[in-house]
Amino acid sequence: MEKKIGFIGCGKMAQAIIGGILKNGLVSHHEIISSARTKETLHKVEAKYAIHTTHSNKEVARNAEVIFLAVPPKDHKEVIDEIKEVVNEHSIIVTIAAGITLNDIEEYFERNVMAVRTMPNTPSLVGEGMSVLSSNQYINEEKLSKVIRIFSAIGKVEVVDESLMDGIPAISGSSPAYVFLFIEALADGAVKDGIPRDTAYKLGAQAVLGAAKMVLESGKHPGVLKDEVCTPGGATIDAVSKLEETGFRSSVLTAMKACSEKVRSL
Repeated sequence: MEKKIGFIGCGKMAQAIIGGILKNGLVSHHEIISSARTKETLHKVEAKYAIHTTHSNKEVARNAEVIFLAVPPKDHKEVIDEIKEVVNEHSIIVTIAAGITLNDIEEYFERNVMAVRTMPNTPSLVGEGMSVLSSNQYINEEKLSKVIRIFSAIGKVEVVDESLMDGIPAISGSSPAYVFLFIEALADGAVKDGIPRDTAYKLGAQAVLGAAKMVLESGKHPGVLKDEVCTPGGATIDAVSKLEETGFRSSVLTAMKACSEKVRSL
């Protein structure tokens, strides 16, 4: 039986996408196929999602209409060399790796292929991902819509020109790590004030979640929302002032610059 969606590699991000696909009923269990290097991963994925698994990357490539290359950047050329002879002209190649360009994909295949470069993030594991997509000239609107529907099953989706893709990891791909660090710092501050750590993590995480939701749903500029919390002469503006004094914004900008430079070097 032909499988509609295939995954070469089945790590956490691939599993997040598979889970979203199945939860939203985009295709059935029988229409997904995945490969992995270890028996342990294959057995785990097959047991959890009831999909077909295999050690053969060629089997995935031969049977899938949408082929996810869910492998590290350094492995893309090796994997494509292995599968390029069995990928048909109607298949869509999707990469989720930082630094792999659409031109890289075409060069590795040594022919014109329909390709989509993407950058999802780890909140996709809980259905709150932010995925950014860019496609090459061989993808028409109908084909791109198929890929958009898949990523919409794990969160929000934006389509951008590929010239912007190297900057995406810094703002959405890697930024959950910054936010986790911020939540941890909030919790440390709360613990210092005597609040139990479990409670501190819950309070900090919910505050971040709620603040993010206000930005997305209110339509207000983040600066306006910040001003609405800061009562004149109050405790919040004192805290914000200290963040500014200690270089909070510049630290974030410096971190993002380092992230983007690393992506461009891959």
